[in-house]
Amino acid sequence: MRNEEVPIRARLLGSGTSTGVPVIGCTCRVCTSSNPCDRRLRCSCYVEVGRLRLLIDAGPDFRYQAIRENIGRIDAVLITHHHFDHVAGLDDLRPFLFQNRAPIPCYAPESTVRVLRNTFGYIFKDAHYPGVPRLSLRAVDGPFEVTSRDGDEASVTVVPVPALHGELDVLGYRIGKFAYVTDVSSIQDASLPLLEDLDILVLDALRHEPHPMHLSIDEAVDVARRIGATNTYFIHMTHSVLHEEVDAQLPDGIALGYDGLTVRARSR
Repeated sequence: MRNEEVPIRARLLGSGTSTGVPVIGCTCRVCTSSNPCDRRLRCSCYVEVGRLRLLIDAGPDFRYQAIRENIGRIDAVLITHHHFDHVAGLDDLRPFLFQNRAPIPCYAPESTVRVLRNTFGYIFKDAHYPGVPRLSLRAVDGPFEVTSRDGDEASVTVVPVPALHGELDVLGYRIGKFAYVTDVSSIQDASLPLLEDLDILVLDALRHEPHPMHLSIDEAVDVARRIGATNTYFIHMTHSVLHEEVDAQLPDGIALGYDGLTVRARSR
């Protein structure tokens, strides 16, 4: 697959911030909106590259997302960072091991690997219970190859994109001409060349007001323009962002993402 031109198909499983939208108990105009684009589960993305299936983050809504999207296979998980809304669904990977017992590799920043070994000690340390998912944590320090869990020759190169979530080091991921960069307050200048010549960029854009841990919508527009992807989709929006209203205000080539959105990119 490495030397072939294969299509990339990516689906946004969720596009909301850590509370999800609607927010519990809230009666604001977004939380009570009838527009399905204003219903946002926690952020996750499912990427198909030829025969390979990659999951970016597994949050607390993953089980429902996987059933809704009829996901039946995962060859690897790419973890951006260790916050609860991005990793709480790791235990829900168990059904993907019922038919294929080969461990699922989980790629993550080194700091996230250390946290997950403690947070999910029953998976990554003890592993005595027979129902524990067979997950293999792998620290990321540069581009890496994801291969098929079926043992065939399918593989794809994944390029990590270092960024900052406040003071926390996080990773975005580039696969061919598709890149996914969530939960960022800034992208270092040294990382920008890793995001050149993209068909699709998926990018954090929390809300209009500034936030110390996330890009605001205006900041995300500026970053998107610097990167210059053919199309950029914003994710991780709060319940202050009414989809129809905000989407109409965005520049050409930039749009709000939404749960279930499917995008396509070239692999090279």
